[in-house]
Amino acid sequence: MFHSSVLHRISLMAAKPHRVHSWTCSLQGSAKRARTMTSESSMKDAFGRYAEYLNDLNDKRERVVKASRDVTINSKKVIFQVHRVGKHNREEVLEKAEKDLASVTGQYMSRLVRELQGTDFWKLRRAYTPGVQEYVEAATFCKFCKTGTLLNLDEINATLLPLSDPSFEPLQINVLDYILGLADLTGELMRLAIGRISEGELEFAEKICRFARDIYRELTLLVPHMDDSSDMKTKMDTMLQSVIKIENACFSVHVRGSEYIPLTGSIDSSSFLLDMPDNEL
Repeated sequence: MFHSSVLHRISLMAAKPHRVHSWTCSLQGSAKRARTMTSESSMKDAFGRYAEYLNDLNDKRERVVKASRDVTINSKKVIFQVHRVGKHNREEVLEKAEKDLASVTGQYMSRLVRELQGTDFWKLRRAYTPGVQEYVEAATFCKFCKTGTLLNLDEINATLLPLSDPSFEPLQINVLDYILGLADLTGELMRLAIGRISEGELEFAEKICRFARDIYRELTLLVPHMDDSSDMKTKMDTMLQSVIKIENACFSVHVRGSEYIPLTGSIDSSSFLLDMPDNEL
């Protein structure tokens, strides 16, 4: 009997490690499944949050594109208003242009600022840069015709600061968008110079010529040092053509001035240039 009880006790002791091992494996398997389920749940949550972020970003991009389009359209209206300037209506036309520009700033640029403030707005630059460039072109064009000077980047950004919430990082026009808008300005200066020559304002046309030439010269020194200058290189070619057209027009008046008498104040209206449409001048 003693022998059998001893054997039974030994068998129980031998069986314990097996049961302990099975319990350990069971616990480890449960922990592994729990970790796997937790990991899968965390990944789903992370992807869900990222998908929501992308959806919000796409929605914001659509709103920014529309706001930029509105800025572009209304900035062009300011430019067209400035082109109405003449000998006898300069103050009236430029005052109206300044009011229109202030309306663009307060009504349309403010919407763009509200959409972009407090965000990584550089991520959406491609969505809003066309409107900002057109706004820079209109603002600098209006300032030149009013004072004969260039509106610099700090002055433009100063007008945008009141539109921003002080608790957010304010939207500021970057240097690249300012330079791209400035490059487009020379095209409008060329059209303005031709129009001023046709009305006999030769001194004003020469002032425009010097101003456009200075812009082009300064940008030729800057563009080679720009990291992303692909757009700028294309605009530089257009700028050069505009400057050449202004120079040729002013030069022609000086060299062949007698042929431009009807354009410089004579009552004779027989000049062939008077009957030409604006796009051929």
